[in-house]
Amino acid sequence: MKKSEDSISKATSGKTKIKSLFLVNDDFNSFDYVVDCLTAICDHETIQAEQCALLTHYKGSCEIAMGENADLELLREDLALYGLNVEIL
Repeated sequence: MKKSEDSISKATSGKTKIKSLFLVNDDFNSFDYVVDCLTAICDHETIQAEQCALLTHYKGSCEIAMGENADLELLREDLALYGLNVEIL
């Protein structure tokens, strides 16, 4: 097993399960608005937020954060308040 796989299995083998927060494409939020939300709420750097917005636009969704469900739920709620379509998987 590779070192990164070993780290992931240790993180997921405990009581806490790591989940992902995905941004899902929509037809009403502008590119700049999504970038602004990701930088303000998720603490993304501008280039990272732009890449996530582009991936979401072209692929339909993009993973924007990983962590414990409770932490991701807070981000999901904040992003949803600003009109972004997000899911925890």
